[in-house]
This record gives sequence, C-alpha cells and structure tokens, in this order.
Amino acid sequence: MHYFLNIGSNLGNRKLNISRALRMLEEKFRYFDASHIVESRPWGYVSDNSYLNIAVRIVSDLDPEDMLKELHEIEDKLNQHPHRDETGQYADREIDIDIMAVDYLKVNTPELTIPHKHLAERRFFLEPMAEIAPFWTHPITHLTCEQMLAALPQDPTPTAQKHDA
Repeated sequence: MHYFLNIGSNLGNRKLNISRALRMLEEKFRYFDASHIVESRPWGYVSDNSYLNIAVRIVSDLDPEDMLKELHEIEDKLNQHPHRDETGQYADREIDIDIMAVDYLKVNTPELTIPHKHLAERRFFLEPMAEIAPFWTHPITHLTCEQMLAALPQDPTPTAQKHDA
C-alpha cells in the first residue's frame, strides 16, 4: 500500500526535526518520496511558531492501525512536549506525523480516519501532497489535490511558502 504522510514541526530546529523523522522512516521502511518543505501558520490553534511541513510517500504492507502505531513511536521518540495541552487543544510540537491517505482506502474508526478528515481543508497538506501524488484522487469526493486546492478560499496572507529540504 502507498501511504501518504504529512510531517510537520514548529518547535526547535524544524528542519532538523523533519530530517530526524525522515531518517527514522527510512530505517523502518527503506524507501520514501518526499516533497518540498512548505511553511504555514498553525491550524486549529494560535501560536507564534510557524510550521514546516513535508509530504512523504512510503510503501508498506502494514495495515493502517499498525502504521499509526509505528508513526506514534517515531513521534514519541522525537517529541519533548505533548501533542495537546492540558485542555486537549493542539499544542506546539517538535514533530507531528499524520496519515493523509492510503491508496484509495477508506477507514473510519475512533482512532483513525482515512483519508484524513481535514485533508481538503489544509493547504499545507494539499500543496506538498500534490507534488508527490499528482494523480491521486480522494476516494470519496474523487477530486485530486490540485482540485481540492482550487476549492480553498484565497487567503490574503500566504499560508504556505516553499523551502528547500
């Protein structure tokens, strides 16, 4: 199966954090494709720390629940801070790894929703994913990442800027 992931970091040396996560993915799965890095504002909470995000495609026979466990292990090794604050809201973090999609699979469990339930709303998901998966279509809406990007409202201040990896 092809797993499309998004790796984000907004604490510490963000590029180094992403590099460490990529190294750990390579150790576990051997091969991956990666997009350019994009910079974006935090989504779902307020912070002065902007994110660097990258899309990654890996191939694995793991089922999605087992993949989620593997990704959580990587996050746990790299994060010095919890993913959420004491109220349950998103918090700044060294590394965040989300499963955006798995081929054309649909999963809806209490622990996991595939495709990611906010995929079509997050420019920082769609821009890098469009780079590594230009022909992928959402299994429910049948839209490509480019089509979903075109449907997003224009933001007067750019939310994503490309960076060299």
